[in-house]
Amino acid sequence: MSAVPAFRGVTVTRSEAEYAGLDVLATGVVVVEADGAVGYANQAAEVLLETSRRHLIGQPVQRLFADEHQFERLKQSVAAGDVGQLRHIVELRRPLREPVVVQVLASGLDTEGDRLVLEILEIEQQLRHSREDRQLGLSEANRQLLRNLAHEIRNPLGGIRGAAQLLERELALGEQREFTRVIIDESDRLQSLVDRLLAPHRAPRVVADYSVHEVCERVRAVILAEFPRGLEVQRDYDASVPSGRGDKEQLIQAVLNIVRNAAQALAGRMADGDAQIVLRTRVARHVTIARRHARLAAELTVIDNGPGVPDELMDRIFFPLVSGREDGTGLGLTLAQALILANDGSIEFDSKPGRTAFRILLPLV
Repeated sequence: MSAVPAFRGVTVTRSEAEYAGLDVLATGVVVVEADGAVGYANQAAEVLLETSRRHLIGQPVQRLFADEHQFERLKQSVAAGDVGQLRHIVELRRPLREPVVVQVLASGLDTEGDRLVLEILEIEQQLRHSREDRQLGLSEANRQLLRNLAHEIRNPLGGIRGAAQLLERELALGEQREFTRVIIDESDRLQSLVDRLLAPHRAPRVVADYSVHEVCERVRAVILAEFPRGLEVQRDYDASVPSGRGDKEQLIQAVLNIVRNAAQALAGRMADGDAQIVLRTRVARHVTIARRHARLAAELTVIDNGPGVPDELMDRIFFPLVSGREDGTGLGLTLAQALILANDGSIEFDSKPGRTAFRILLPLV
């Protein structure tokens, strides 16, 4: 493979220079030369295959497939012009890990059909995009519903409380005043609930540089103060995660809601002394967040070893006023989602007994 002149002291191959524009794609792309060797792989392919481009280029493309005959079938489909068979579900190898199931679309790069382009899309990525689109639609609907509901409640609530205060002044017996005190106290409780519903939409955003690790440390300190016994909050940080821009206080509140929700679900394990929450940070490359492509993102995952999310709540976990606890308000995760979306991020979760993980993506570049 020939080289092109050095640029700023770095020599690149001709293929790298020719296909450099493919690095901006979120879809994995592998170029296969006429001899069956990998001629180029973009950054998304590197991430998907967990192998560096330097290692991929030059090796036989069949080695990427769990079943090496799958590539031959792809090549034959392209040669035959069988459009209906160009898209295949295959398994690709990854070092030290199980193969990953992907969808591969093959097409010829030249008129002879000797060189091929393989577009690779992880099946889970497709499902994640569908879930994210659905989540964004539901979140917007929830947001409008909450704002309208909160405003409808606030006006009569103020009148009820004011009337109860006036009535309390006219009552002579202390026993009677107990009833007006109940009305006033419950009105205050509902007012506090309404304020929490409106909080993400009322406070102005303060955008500045922030460190995801500073967010994690603030949350960790608060949670350990609230739950001093029987809970371990582990750090699993990637020090290479760069700073981002957003509203740090909003992000702290969002992560705090998620971690507090996890801690409350661990009450049984705290009694046994083996409750555990892990705060894990990683760098994510070429991801789609809220329908936008991000070349670089901070990935923050909150993992607990609790009982898991009940099956009946799986599809409604971010809905307002939905809670798996009898004493829960059902607002913690709803507000966390709203605050993360306000900072151009996304949140999703995976849960089974013994392991629940909430994954937050925040764009960096």
